[in-house]
Amino acid sequence: MASSLLHFSSSSFFLSKANQGGAMNYKIQMTFLAVNGAGTQTKQNKNIPLKVEGIRAFLNRREVGGLGSFILVLYGYRHFGRQVAIGADLPRQEPPRLCDAACEKQLENVPMITTDSGLQYKDIEIGTGPSPPIGFQVAADYVAMVPSGKVFDSSLEKGRPYIFRVGSGQVIKGLDEGILSMKVGGKRRLYIPGPLSFPKGLNAAAGRPRVPPGSPVIFDISLEYVPGLDNDQE
Repeated sequence: MASSLLHFSSSSFFLSKANQGGAMNYKIQMTFLAVNGAGTQTKQNKNIPLKVEGIRAFLNRREVGGLGSFILVLYGYRHFGRQVAIGADLPRQEPPRLCDAACEKQLENVPMITTDSGLQYKDIEIGTGPSPPIGFQVAADYVAMVPSGKVFDSSLEKGRPYIFRVGSGQVIKGLDEGILSMKVGGKRRLYIPGPLSFPKGLNAAAGRPRVPPGSPVIFDISLEYVPGLDNDQE
């Protein structure tokens, strides 16, 4: 019995969506070449339902047939050297924030404090615990943004606070300075100028903006705890 194989054709690949009862339903239309044991090729079109979960989209293995299962990352997927970007038409997840829309509104009325170094900050919430001494470890959640507000790094997406020794040069200068005057339990927005930022910059990543060398950045910081210090210490 001659077996058949399915291969991607070099022709169409479409993503379509339809609003049914308030829910968005996505389908991918693919063109395949079915090749039997005798080498005969037959072109086939398939409309395959697309299940979207978070930042990933799944194609049903049964619907695709002999091609097996696929995982399509929203930034695109690579097949036979072709890059097919589908992210623009799929629902995007907003990155988690330490300061939501209501917080942003309140920040408009919070006075800006400028230090001698040029660092500026606004306190979102003043903590009640101790301030970290230089050289102590601190555990802090952060959301790092370029001036436009686009996130380029976040501990919230990694699921755990970032732990480092404050004032010892393990992080950029503006972050060191901004945390040293905070108290445990506090939240602060740091407006870090270029000289206190990333001297070599940061490369862009999938869905993440580039940070040019010596450019200003914004950090929202939540000081969670300081190992070795009692939270009730003044």
